Amino acid sequence: MNLQTPNGNDATRSANRSRSVVPCSGLCSRCIDGCRGNCEVFRAAFRGRELIYPGPFGDITAGGDKNYPLDYSHLNIQGYAAGAVGLPAGVEANPDNARFPVVNTETEYGWDIKVKMKTPIFTGALGSTEIARKNWEHFAVGAAISGVTIVCGENVCGIDPQLELDSNKKVIKAPDMDRRIEAYRRYHKEYGEILIQMNVEDTNLGVAEYIINKHKIETIELKWGQGAKCIGGEIKVSSLERAKELQKRGYIVTPDPSDPIVEASFKTGAIKEFERHSRLGFVTEEGFMKEVERLRKLGFKRITLKTGAYSLKELAQAVKYCSKAHIDLLTIDGASGGTGMSPWRMMEEWGVPSLYLHSAAYEYATILTEKGERVPDLAFAGGFSSEDGVFKALALGAPYTKAVCMGRALMIPGMVGKNIEGWIKANDLPKSVAEFGTTPEEIFVNYEKVKDIVGNAEIKNIPLGAIGIYSYADKIRVGLQQLMAGARRFNVGVITRRELMSLTEECSKVTKIPYLMDCYRDEAMKVLNG
Repeated sequence: MNLQTPNGNDATRSANRSRSVVPCSGLCSRCIDGCRGNCEVFRAAFRGRELIYPGPFGDITAGGDKNYPLDYSHLNIQGYAAGAVGLPAGVEANPDNARFPVVNTETEYGWDIKVKMKTPIFTGALGSTEIARKNWEHFAVGAAISGVTIVCGENVCGIDPQLELDSNKKVIKAPDMDRRIEAYRRYHKEYGEILIQMNVEDTNLGVAEYIINKHKIETIELKWGQGAKCIGGEIKVSSLERAKELQKRGYIVTPDPSDPIVEASFKTGAIKEFERHSRLGFVTEEGFMKEVERLRKLGFKRITLKTGAYSLKELAQAVKYCSKAHIDLLTIDGASGGTGMSPWRMMEEWGVPSLYLHSAAYEYATILTEKGERVPDLAFAGGFSSEDGVFKALALGAPYTKAVCMGRALMIPGMVGKNIEGWIKANDLPKSVAEFGTTPEEIFVNYEKVKDIVGNAEIKNIPLGAIGIYSYADKIRVGLQQLMAGARRFNVGVITRRELMSLTEECSKVTKIPYLMDCYRDEAMKVLNG
């Protein structure tokens, strides 16, 4: 199971002193009175609740590292020696035409009004975390020039220091939301879109009304949860005044900044930060249907849903309700995920892991289909970072799964590119980068491609983090082309579950993908006995 000790981790900036650790508790087998640290229990003795979260906040993305009994590595991809399914009409399947660079990786989602993407990936919800806020231009421009969708996550309006509310506590001015939408739209063409996510607080603040009235946003996403945690979103703030401001806006802020004792502790320096939490949602079919109807009446062309690693009952509700409500895309996020600062132990120990959850999603979608009910387009999320994972997710959920939602994997290239930009200006490039050159043109293999997309005059305005994301998306696209060509599937829509094999009997039991020694066995016997 989990080889990591639950009492020390880089994410919580803690570590065990002893090489011998009690497996069930993570405590050192010999704890010495006088130890100078630095396990989680040691730090919690004087920093308390701060040890719940990974850190430092605002400078990291954190993902759980628990080793589950089964994950996507227990599936392998089939390859074939002949055939070419999905070539354009009229194109003959032969070695001259069935070349991997011609594989079409475009995908689309939507019930009636479709959104196309150049590659079947899109960003996870980049919301109110500091890491998303300060890197937004890199993320948004990168997604736009890559032709993929970006999800602007929950609470962006609610935490904006410049937010203005009317007498009914509804949004009338939200500069940070405006900035985020405009950054994407400046370079957006026909592929992908920006969609805005909404939770309980966003609903109360009238975010839906604001974004459609001012920005004519076409798609809005309802949120039940995510794979990283089973509570609402959270951030940290280091200002007492800021904490009180967020509390007045209706957020849960802990410790209570209006408590005189807490205020005194902050002023003496013991309390150094506050947590802002969102409320828990309460899902009912009636409430869900009413909210979907309300949003459609506001004018939204598409409505999507993001749900998390809840029990199989909630998964069934998500699939069924979305089918009845004609939801345009259902994103199913398995444990363990993480893009911001979810509670560390929650990321490690809560929720249904991705492979199990996605396997059940396919099963439930099939049940509804066999009953004659249409299933919404699906997207799988929860720890994906490479083209093989994208292929496996598309195949496992075929024909329902249209794309993979990525969190940390699509953020990291943006941060890398941003940092390279800073290192170039400071003449401080690390050797790992400098070996390729000292200018953006030399370092970024896709610099000229991006220049061709945006134009010679505009390239100077493109943040290097955006080029980082474009380069990463291009790597996913080309790698996916190669895997698809090897499986003789020349467009995303013709990938099937038969392109996968289970490496263990247990994996076969969970996924219903045959054990590798059973895959194509009947066909093999026909060859031998022919």
